[in-house]
Amino acid sequence: MTYLSRVKLNPARRAAREVLGSPQSMHAAVLASFPGRLADRTTERVLWRLDPGDGETLLYVVSPEQPDFTHLIEQAGWPTLQTWESRDYAPLLDRLALGQRWAFRLTANPTRSRPLKDGAPSQRFGHVTVAQQQQWLVNRAQPAGFELPPVPGPDGEERPEHGLVIRNRTVDRFRRQDATVTLSRATFEGQLVVADPDALRTTLTAGLGSAKAYGCGLLTLAPVTA
Repeated sequence: MTYLSRVKLNPARRAAREVLGSPQSMHAAVLASFPGRLADRTTERVLWRLDPGDGETLLYVVSPEQPDFTHLIEQAGWPTLQTWESRDYAPLLDRLALGQRWAFRLTANPTRSRPLKDGAPSQRFGHVTVAQQQQWLVNRAQPAGFELPPVPGPDGEERPEHGLVIRNRTVDRFRRQDATVTLSRATFEGQLVVADPDALRTTLTAGLGSAKAYGCGLLTLAPVTA
């Protein structure tokens, strides 16, 4: 069984700002939501994403086990309120069908791999321009089970950028053990059309791209509104 959870966090609290500002701390807090079992499994994937908003930050989590976010609410949420919920993801996953159109949001780590010099092993480098990040998603859409449909512009002609909106473009650097991690992130919003329901189900539960431990890769869907 797969679960989709949403947790409301309070960025006005000092402890919340500390955990929200550290991908490593947030990753640890998310894994701590699974009673001692999931953290020991290398084959299970937990995806998470932070969506900042007015007065609150939403944490989304996709997991193969039902979580308990009590500790996170006590540290970084509103402890006296019921501010998190987990639902069985299967009903939405089972609804996916060829040709459906959905609104989507994805925070990802758009990267490319290349060697620093001839003959050297490939290394991963982050895309930092809007055009590079946009093309990164366009290139990965079909294998991930969806298409990015052209969107008409004000003049009625189709826009080549597929109506994508890219927000919260950041480059973060932090220490991990004895190394410095450089992480480029971008949040993509737009509409997609289901091209391969099975592949899209895999993308929704396994993630898209790299740096999944640091809040990247979680794609979520919502009904298209006028």
